[in-house]
Amino acid sequence: MEAKSVERNGKKWILLRFVKDGKISGALKKIPRCHWDAQADGWMVPDLPKNQKTLRDLFSLPPKPLSEISKEVKEFQEYLQAQRYSENSISSYVDGLRIFLNATKDKKPKDLTDHDVSEFFRKYAYEKKKSISWQRLVMSAVKLYFIRIADRKINLEKIIRPRQDRKLPNVISKEEVQQLLKGISNLKHKTILSLIYCCGLRRGEALNLLPEHIDSKRGILHIKNAKGRKDRIAPLPESMVLMLREYFLKYRPLVYLFEGRNRGEPYSEKSLSEVLKQNLAKSGIRRPVTLHWLRHSYATHLLENGTDIRYIQELLGHNSPNTTQIYTHVSTKKISEIRRNFEDIDIG
Repeated sequence: MEAKSVERNGKKWILLRFVKDGKISGALKKIPRCHWDAQADGWMVPDLPKNQKTLRDLFSLPPKPLSEISKEVKEFQEYLQAQRYSENSISSYVDGLRIFLNATKDKKPKDLTDHDVSEFFRKYAYEKKKSISWQRLVMSAVKLYFIRIADRKINLEKIIRPRQDRKLPNVISKEEVQQLLKGISNLKHKTILSLIYCCGLRRGEALNLLPEHIDSKRGILHIKNAKGRKDRIAPLPESMVLMLREYFLKYRPLVYLFEGRNRGEPYSEKSLSEVLKQNLAKSGIRRPVTLHWLRHSYATHLLENGTDIRYIQELLGHNSPNTTQIYTHVSTKKISEIRRNFEDIDIG
């Protein structure tokens, strides 16, 4: 069982993950406002003293706060912070290590062997049908922990991460992008979704923008401390500059470029996803478009317009050209060129 404190919309919750058990799930359903959260892949329980006691009784836990983390996990977390890993990376790595240590708690970390590690990934990842990306993340956390923190009897060279799936990025056409954006009446919603597409932004990059990141005179957007702690710039179309000016005059953001109901606080990820979902329904686009599809579409449309793939790599902030190369597989320009080679074949 794994339990940790999380905060959602200003309220504290206990996120629970445990091996499927109908009796425990039934007991959790009786707790007011307790619910299953598919995105978090766990049960969300209001973090109240009475609920903490209920959970301790339910899981036969000793009387200590559920949010307490082990000495090993805390030491690993402090190491990641000292190495200036991003908050998202720290959270993912710490969660991965906590799951591993909880599953192997019958032994001290220094006594774990290659067989213990292999058995963990066989039982926890393969048998429970965890995704390859999840398994790779936990493996990275475990390897880093044993390299930097723990004494070990493990041969780390034997821990081989599974080969990653090579899935094609999801893309919508320029016409569909226009169809989506033109139908948005709310200026804030229209501006943030337009900016994500026009600059190929990740969701977090858009929500962390500050007004001073916009250089309207040069037509440039500065993206600060993005993935991998890298800065980059993206060109702003004139139409986007004009929309941003109109937006700024109307909303006068205090700290973040896009703020939620409380001034000075960033717009929430959940609200942004909901904005896209609602406007997709209005536009008549039936495909399950996500915010990241807009970034994929930006890159693909640049490639189709003849932009050199090396520039696209810089604009997206990719470390390797191999990552950017995947957009060549979904470019309709290349597909059309190939199709023309077979148009003179009579197959009627």
